[in-house]
Parts: sequence; C-alpha cells; structure tokens
Amino acid sequence: MLSLYSYGWKVTEIDLGELFRDFHLVTPLVKELAQPDLLTREKETQIVEAGFFLSQKTNIPQVHEGTNPALVLSRQSGEISDTLTVRGLNMKPEESGTLYWVNAIEQEFPLGTFSTDSSGAFQKDITVPPSARGLRQTVRAVLSWEAGGWKASETLSLTFDKMVETVFLALMATTLGVLVAVPLSFLGARNLMTKSRVGTIIYYVVRTGLNVLRSIEPLILAILFVVWVGIGPFAGVLALGLHSIASLGKLFSEQIESIDQGPVEAITAVGAKPVQVVFFGVLPQVLLPFLALSFYRWDINVRMSTIIGFVGGGGIGFLLQQWINLLKYNEAGTALLAIAIVVITLDILSAKIRERVQ
Repeated sequence: MLSLYSYGWKVTEIDLGELFRDFHLVTPLVKELAQPDLLTREKETQIVEAGFFLSQKTNIPQVHEGTNPALVLSRQSGEISDTLTVRGLNMKPEESGTLYWVNAIEQEFPLGTFSTDSSGAFQKDITVPPSARGLRQTVRAVLSWEAGGWKASETLSLTFDKMVETVFLALMATTLGVLVAVPLSFLGARNLMTKSRVGTIIYYVVRTGLNVLRSIEPLILAILFVVWVGIGPFAGVLALGLHSIASLGKLFSEQIESIDQGPVEAITAVGAKPVQVVFFGVLPQVLLPFLALSFYRWDINVRMSTIIGFVGGGGIGFLLQQWINLLKYNEAGTALLAIAIVVITLDILSAKIRERVQ
C-alpha cells in the first residue's frame, strides 16, 4: 500500500513547496475575488479639452478668462517628444482624474493622472506622444466622482439574471432526465427484467447504454450541443439532461433492485400482469426515493451548469468565463459569491426535502 501511494505521489508530481514559493503570484487575484462588485454609487463625469496642432508653427500661449472649466496649454503646436504644460482651471475641486492624448483619428492614449486643488486647478507637464497622428490633436482631462446614494451594481444585476437562468437551466435538465430515466430504470432493473431471455437482453442493453452515456463528461456533451444548437442555455439543458438520464437511470434502477420482494410476489401470485406488478408492487416502494434522488440531482446540475457555461452552455458560467478572460476579478468574485449562495441554499432545501420524503 505504501509503495502504491509512493508511486502515485511521483506520477502526480506533487510538490508542496510550490504552494509556498509562488503564493505571492496568486495573492492579488485572491484579494480581488474577495472584493465582489456588489454595490455602487452613481458617477458624474467632467470632461475638458484643449486643441493642439502637430506642426512647427509659431506657438501662441493660450489665455483663458471666465469661470468655466478649461484646459490651458503652454503652447498650441509642436512636434512629437516636445514638452508642454497643461493647466486645468475651474474644475471640480479636490478630485483626481486622468489626462488623455487624442489624435486626429480619435485614438485615445493615457498620459497620466492629476489631482485638482481646492480651487479646481491643476498643472502637469506632458510630452507629445509618438501616437500623435494627423494635424489636429486634443488633450483631454477627465474627472469622475461618486454622487448619490448606494445601489446594486450593474454586475450584481447581471449576475442575478444569469443565476436565475442557471437555476432554471438545471431544473429543465433535471426534469428531462427524470422523465426519461424513470421508464429506463425499470428496464434496467435486474430483478424485474432477467426472468426471461428477451428481458435479460433488454436489461443488458439498457444498463450498457446508461454506463456508456454516464462515462461521457457533461462538458464534452455541452461542446457537442453548442455546435449542434448554438451557444446558449438550450445547449446546457440538453447536455445536463442527457447526463442526468444516465445517472438517474442507474440510481433509480438500483433502488428498484433493492425493493422488498414480498409485495411483488403477492401481487404476482394472484395473477397480476407485469404492468400491474410495477404499478402496485414496485412503484409505491420507490416513489419517495425517486423524488429524493431527483431533488439531489437538481442540486448537482446547478453546480455543474457553472462549468457547462464555460463552453457556451449558458447560465452564470458563461458570464464568469468572460470576466475571467477579461481579468475582471471583482466581477468574477460577484459571480462566485452568487454561485456559493445558490448552491448552499439548494443544498439545504434538497436536504430538507429528502429528509421529509424518505
């Protein structure tokens, strides 16, 4: 036994030291995930611009009079790499903003940040960037500040919508699985089907089919259905539903095989037909376990739908994958929090339901 685990340790290349050596690499990611984007405040924005010409013309300093917000440049024209001073006047006091260089084809490039003083003024030296293209250029100052009360963020609203989609995606997949798995489970029960040659053949065909289907991961099924029916929750329903048929079919048939044979033998002894034996001798014994397993499968499908979404199967997983790819880890943290809350809620709910029906 020790040699077995020793070989397994070697094959899996376990190196506990890596957990500590590179922990600093994952720390920023964990911090952002732990700060989900839940609440936000309305933002107001102030944008002020000044024109600049990319040429060697004589420079005439700008002069500003009045109380309106304005940007004043120390020179109105110049070449790439020239240095000029930008002054902001009458802007929002005590706020931070960003300076941008906008070239003639409306490409925007950040030049740095600035902070206004109590009178709404600032001064910053900048260099004409190599990205300057065309004759007419623009220096743009953007100030943003929070205003108004707190409200649910756009990320939270979008996450809520996708979590609702995820729950119902799992519900429809589970329903599909139950409707098909119930009749298949009777055909895949050894104690009911192996009493004749034809029944034995049907039993082995059904059980083999369920085992083969169960061996295919839902992620692979989701990829196939995304190609078949397109990206969206329908592909997720089909993938999870097909896998639920295989899993529930096996579990249901095992419940049937563990029933008390007394009622079945009694009904058979009085001349009941096979269909009557199933309805009056088998079904009453397995109905409650079937309900408990169905609710448990719904709980499983909610969790699995997260991964299904990564390949285009709809639900919260599709949204989570986009946020991770865009390095929006605060938004991803919101999705993870929502998944955890829903999974915990459904786990508690399904546990109570199973406790009552068993």
